[in-house]
Amino acid sequence: MKTFNSSRGNRGFTLIELMIVIAIIAVLASIAYASYQNSVVNSRRAAAAACLLEVGQFMEREYTTRLTYANVNAIPALACRDDLAGLYTFSLNGAATATTYSVQAVPQGIQASADTKCATLRVNQAGTRSITGSGGSVSSCW
Repeated sequence: MKTFNSSRGNRGFTLIELMIVIAIIAVLASIAYASYQNSVVNSRRAAAAACLLEVGQFMEREYTTRLTYANVNAIPALACRDDLAGLYTFSLNGAATATTYSVQAVPQGIQASADTKCATLRVNQAGTRSITGSGGSVSSCW
């Protein structure tokens, strides 16, 4: 027959131990969430940059067909533009001339407030990339 040994004491966690574990988990979660949000902003920007290059390819096809960019008054409805609707607006940056154009992706909504270092992405007929943000470099934003 087994007897209960009361000298062992109760096993379990104290309230202090549980609170320390919860505090550690909260700190780790806040760091992970901030990193996740930064990754989301960066991936949306990369998608906008790829879409902007697709718009540039459209402009080059237009030039190959008609030997001018001037006939393009608006950017066509591309699937990537639909995917990024509400996050970026794609447009011509000024009017296209016979030999030059510049297209841009302007962040909207939550992307505009979250991505202030790069802001508007631009590319022209020579493939020159630029940004309007205040804290990033062209190489890090593109």
